[in-house]
Amino acid sequence: MGNIRSTSLTLTALTVVDFQEHQPYVVRAPNHLLASPLVATNPDLNIQIHSVTGDPRPLEEYLTSFPLAVVALDPFTHESSWILNTARRVLSVFRGADVRVAYLVAGTDAEGAQQFLGPLTEETLALVDPDRSLIKSLEISNLPAFIVLKQDGSILEAAENWDPAAWRRVGEKLANLTSWSRPEFPAEGDPAPYVGTPSLG
Repeated sequence: MGNIRSTSLTLTALTVVDFQEHQPYVVRAPNHLLASPLVATNPDLNIQIHSVTGDPRPLEEYLTSFPLAVVALDPFTHESSWILNTARRVLSVFRGADVRVAYLVAGTDAEGAQQFLGPLTEETLALVDPDRSLIKSLEISNLPAFIVLKQDGSILEAAENWDPAAWRRVGEKLANLTSWSRPEFPAEGDPAPYVGTPSLG
């Protein structure tokens, strides 16, 4: 299976003491270098993906008509809850494009995903990866992550953690693929950049 590699980036590791309305409240931000680049692997298309409203289906069925763009989240972490407003904004931009957009909630069942996302499931498709099989197959290290799969199952681009520059690259490649406008990164109301949490919990 093929790999896609993004360039190394310098991020700021944030010290967080509280959160409000999915936004981190930062009191100090010591600088650290994160030297490890993201390496994501083309996934196994036979992996069963659940939705909050339907039966499990193999991943390849979500790719029959359009590419698939997901924001992958861990419902048990603040780091994924902080990005919900941004994820909603980004996915909403592409909702009218020739791409299937979705939240991918890892490590829980449909009920847990529904509780985590709340009314967001009424706007956008919500997929569930209960045993994190898709996350494992993609070899994503941290969540949240923004991932685009082409119809053949290969990765167009992917970004992990909340790194606006990396997410911008994903958005630009998806916009070029679909001939659509791209979202802004960062936008007003987005949290400051931060490191996510281990994708396998």
